[in-house]
Amino acid sequence: MLEIRIHGRGGQGNVVAAYLLATAAIGEGRYAQAFPAFGAERRGAPVVAFARIGNAPIHRRCQVLQPAFLIVQDRALLQVPGVLDGLKAGGGVLVNANTMPEEMDSGDTDVVTLPATALATEYLGRPVPNTALLAAFLSLTGMLPVTALTAALGERFKGKVLERNRALVETAASRVEPGRWQEVAHAASA
Repeated sequence: MLEIRIHGRGGQGNVVAAYLLATAAIGEGRYAQAFPAFGAERRGAPVVAFARIGNAPIHRRCQVLQPAFLIVQDRALLQVPGVLDGLKAGGGVLVNANTMPEEMDSGDTDVVTLPATALATEYLGRPVPNTALLAAFLSLTGMLPVTALTAALGERFKGKVLERNRALVETAASRVEPGRWQEVAHAASA
């Protein structure tokens, strides 16, 4: 089973990201869970969402404490204690940033950045980085085809919003090295 933890702020689409990832996995015949953990429920407050994807039914019902991957939708959250806690050795961190965060001492952690907010603003007209980060994540891991994300988006959006999201997904997926985290994803889900 592959476990992913998504860190962001209220209004960035954290919870939607986890649900889209789970929907994409289910659409590909996999088992999946997605759920959030909230502190103060207000725009801008830190929010954590979790996703699990497996080839068998998932019985675990707790928060993801030892993820193979982290998706960080707000670079400033890297300064918050606990954000990087529990990341498995060799795991990957995808950060919404234009450049490599100085605060990341990568060690055996592979850090990838993507200017997801800028891409979302360009394609969607709104600074919501979740779709771009998910597309990059799927491209990096190869755990699901990027088309599974576009299919999941089709269940949630219609018309021009869907078209814009599909264009964003295509661009974001092409901005990272395909399969870079494939071995880690495969090992974690085996």
